[in-house]
Amino acid sequence: MNLHVEMEHQRHVLIVRLSGELDHHTADHVRMQLDEAIQRRQTEHLVLSLKDLEFMDSSGLGVILGRYKIIKQKGGKMAVCDVNPPVYRLLEMSGLFKIMPIYENEGTALSGLEVVS
Repeated sequence: MNLHVEMEHQRHVLIVRLSGELDHHTADHVRMQLDEAIQRRQTEHLVLSLKDLEFMDSSGLGVILGRYKIIKQKGGKMAVCDVNPPVYRLLEMSGLFKIMPIYENEGTALSGLEVVS
């Protein structure tokens, strides 16, 4: 299986929807796509929607943590939303939720980050 990345930019927020598998085969491609989108647009905040992400390994965690670091350095906020149980378990075991909030859906993520008017 492969990975599909859908990106939407709303004001200074980049919403990224991942579907498929984020693993060592797809991590570099996703990393490059996200970094380019963050640099090309005036992205201050990032919301990762993982509703259709079926699998993720430690390479995927690296992608998420690396983008978190970039957004944090820019003074922005990052959140994840719509996480299915297997991926949720991995994120929870990694301690990711200690540094980044998780939300039920994109709307609550945007509201929770206080980046919508």
